Amino acid sequence: MGKRATIKEIQLQLANVTETTDPIFKQYQADPRSGVQHLLSQNKKRLLNHQILVDQFQHRLTLERAAWQKGFNLVAGIDEVGRGCLAGPVVTAAVILPHNFNLIEVNDSKQLSKQTREKLYPLILEQAISVSIGMAGPTTIDQLNILQATRQAMKYAVLHLVVHPQQLLVDAVDIPVNIPKQRMFKGDSKSASIAAASIVAKVYRDHLMTLYDQLYPGYDFSQNVGYGTAKHLQGLKTLGVTPIHRLSFAPVNRYV
Repeated sequence: MGKRATIKEIQLQLANVTETTDPIFKQYQADPRSGVQHLLSQNKKRLLNHQILVDQFQHRLTLERAAWQKGFNLVAGIDEVGRGCLAGPVVTAAVILPHNFNLIEVNDSKQLSKQTREKLYPLILEQAISVSIGMAGPTTIDQLNILQATRQAMKYAVLHLVVHPQQLLVDAVDIPVNIPKQRMFKGDSKSASIAAASIVAKVYRDHLMTLYDQLYPGYDFSQNVGYGTAKHLQGLKTLGVTPIHRLSFAPVNRYV
């Protein structure tokens, strides 16, 4: 009779298992040690949760696959961040994903923690066929209005992709470009390409607002990224407006 595996050894074995049908679960299901049973239960749960993520991710590629099957191999997802802020630009991103894209955590940036977004950001840049950023600053927003400024920033992002897209997947906004497009609401939770764009735009803008916090201290930009939090409004009240504030937005216009 061979030596019984220690709990630590079983733990290492289970760490490499990728399916709940792996023979290791049957091998140790009769083991009387509570530690072993806990490990089996814990790893089954891990694998089931992982499978749920995989299934959800595959569902978010439905729109891309439909386009690929029609011959549109280069599909760009476009999204924006910062439309409701009192300060800073609206930032847009356009992302073309490869057919073998496999970052299953990519989802609507609002559903992810800051830590997860920061982790995914360089991985998306690494895997994507092409990524482009478009921005509209406060002056443009004040001159055009936020919707038109967003449309212009999205147009810039699309036209500056290194690879020309054959179809666009867009979250609600109509982009003024002559490329076939599919618009939808809450696209960042329906399309992996739009979700990737939402992450890129969010992280890019967050980094930019952290730099602005150093240039214009007293508004807490690194934390509120330009939204109208209590600290931001207090900064407006005591320090006035900065060059990155949107003068057409209330309550900023009260302090001009």
